[in-house]
Amino acid sequence: MGQAARNLGKKALAIAVLLAAAFVIFKFVVGVIASVAWLIVAVIAVLAIVWAVRTL
Repeated sequence: MGQAARNLGKKALAIAVLLAAAFVIFKFVVGVIASVAWLIVAVIAVLAIVWAVRTL
């Protein structure tokens, strides 16, 4: 009985570690995507300003 409980505890800990790691990786990927999106928005804004100044 003790061995089965120990194995169950190890599996539960392994699942918790995997879930925590997946959460951290997910947050990192979302952050990278968000920063790339903001960079694209900033480049588009600069191009819009350059276009507007040249048009005037």
